[in-house]
Amino acid sequence: MNHRSLYGRFRAPLSIMATTTVAAALLAASIGPASAGKPSAPPQRKPTVVLVHGAFADSTSWNGVVKKLQREGYPVVAAANPLRGLSSDAAYLKHLLASIDGPVVLAGHSYGGSVITDAAHGAGNVKALVYVAAFIPDKGESALSLSEKFPGSTLGSALRPVPIALPDGSEETDYYIDQAEFHHQFAADVPENTADLMAVTQRPVTASALGEGASEPAWKTIPSWALVATEDLNIPVRTQIFMAERARSHITEVRASHAVSVSHPDAVADIIEKAARTVG
Repeated sequence: MNHRSLYGRFRAPLSIMATTTVAAALLAASIGPASAGKPSAPPQRKPTVVLVHGAFADSTSWNGVVKKLQREGYPVVAAANPLRGLSSDAAYLKHLLASIDGPVVLAGHSYGGSVITDAAHGAGNVKALVYVAAFIPDKGESALSLSEKFPGSTLGSALRPVPIALPDGSEETDYYIDQAEFHHQFAADVPENTADLMAVTQRPVTASALGEGASEPAWKTIPSWALVATEDLNIPVRTQIFMAERARSHITEVRASHAVSVSHPDAVADIIEKAARTVG
């Protein structure tokens, strides 16, 4: 048998096999898997965390907390709290909250707790409140009245008053913590060189802001978490626990000074994340 005859015997079957293979491949490509052509669901966006500092601090007091939250994929805004008056500070924050799309976890430190309590009332996108060594006032209560509710605060003797004039010509008083007292009073567990910088860059708060009573509190309708700083010399531990229990907050105690967001940023971020994970 010559080569031509041998080729002829196998040519037809090979052609049929090749045609069948190509057709099967085209059919598979046209049909594809059952999910082909369907858009995949976008990953669920995490809630935005808004951080509100208190008196004698600024937004940089949240730096360590911000870093951890951002590593975990949370959008973060550290608000600049004016510290001029509770109602005006809350109104400022309320406008900021209204500019944020999607759900918000709102955290406040110290006097910032009073501000978030007022600002979150009626703010539909705020889904959780986090109080970090913070005031949690009921209606009519001020930071000043709450700080005096139980003994233990030594803040009063460390304050330095500075008279100021307001734009309308009226007189007001700004309060600073004396720089020589700042490390012990505000940030005893923070390295001394860091505390010294914090003392120099501290933001003063007006007497009116500390003395103004809160409006309707948001914690009555929004779930809350509270970090209690057990070595706090500004807000007595007993006061922090009283307010947190009254608000039915999820309470975590941390052995820390009032500046817990600086000395224990991971612990603060962890509590904020716990609150955030409850937000659907």
